[in-house]
Amino acid sequence: MENRGPYIKIWQELIRDKSMVFLAGPRQAGKTTLAQIISRSFTNNLYFNWDIAQHRTRLIENPTFFEAVERKDSSTPLIVFDEIHKYKDWKNYLKGVYDQFHGSYKFLVSGSGRLDIYQKGGDSLAGRYLLFHLWPFTVAELGNRNVRIDVFLKNPLEIDMKQKDKLRAMWLRLSRFSGFPEPHLAGRITTYNRWSNTYSQQLIREDIRDLTGIKSAGNMETLYFLLPSRVGSPISIPSIAQDLRVSYNSVHSWLSAFERFFLVFSISPWTRRIVRAIQKERKVYLWDTPRIKEPSVRFENMVAVELWRAVTAWNDMGYGLFSLHFIKNKEQQEVDFLIANGNEPFLLLEAKLSETEPSPSLKKFQSTLSIPAVQLTNEGEGYRIVSNRDQSILVAPAYQWLSKLP
Repeated sequence: MENRGPYIKIWQELIRDKSMVFLAGPRQAGKTTLAQIISRSFTNNLYFNWDIAQHRTRLIENPTFFEAVERKDSSTPLIVFDEIHKYKDWKNYLKGVYDQFHGSYKFLVSGSGRLDIYQKGGDSLAGRYLLFHLWPFTVAELGNRNVRIDVFLKNPLEIDMKQKDKLRAMWLRLSRFSGFPEPHLAGRITTYNRWSNTYSQQLIREDIRDLTGIKSAGNMETLYFLLPSRVGSPISIPSIAQDLRVSYNSVHSWLSAFERFFLVFSISPWTRRIVRAIQKERKVYLWDTPRIKEPSVRFENMVAVELWRAVTAWNDMGYGLFSLHFIKNKEQQEVDFLIANGNEPFLLLEAKLSETEPSPSLKKFQSTLSIPAVQLTNEGEGYRIVSNRDQSILVAPAYQWLSKLP
């Protein structure tokens, strides 16, 4: 369960093309563990962590300290820079390292901030690295049933019911303990509760406050505690600002910080070819899914996590320019998710806890866009294919269909 095989494959693909690769993702998602797994595949390797005082001192005293790596053969060494984005001048430092050493070393740079946009100013790293993301466990990773991307793109409605009991158990475990390795592997509700209670507080009071200069940690925590009740609906920043009695700009900046540090992710509305579509408000989802108590909303959030993992992985691998959206018009007709590729709609998805009849909105927007559609449910012993004019809608258990996502 801990080998993170799909992410190692992405790493292997990217490091062939560029000698410096960035690894970004939520705090405690397993980036350090993945870096250590990757390091073991290199005979010569050196691990650096900015959070370790001795390591910081070595870098400050000798910027090319990694040249002291003890080599066991003539193969290219791997240098891991963990949490280097906390170093004030990290971009300029890595630019210099890459320019001087990219021909003789491989570099893995990992961090819990958005490494691609983390710090404004300084020399650009553009063209010097490739980026991929590590997310908490998903049923697509744990189930190990992924189809090839070309197979999926050709027929996204393909499904089977193999291993359904095993996959259902995985899905339930993700629902109860999240996909973060520590509480998930422990599999105890008390462990999850302790972990979750400290996770957001540490992230907000340490990483976000210390690294962004935002001082209102208490109000930010209150906002984060409010979000589980807002998942599944477009977020109204003016409404939240009124509830918290703070400014619009404050709420906007706090939500941006939450995304930047992977507490949440958000999706935008899809408006092309949709009459009277809403155009501005985004939907926000949590990485710590069990915080959401309402079952149907928690289910939608779990589906969102699986889809977000898939879309970012496909982009990281260079398979296309994929994006995740929702559809909602001014008549309040809505479909939970739409996957687009290159700004063209590809697949509609609806998350319904127990409803096995395709929703009227799903049928309506499918007829408008003429693309395949899936309605995912939380349970079921089998699946159905329902016709909608010249299109088809797959109705299936979420854990079964999602487990095959590339």
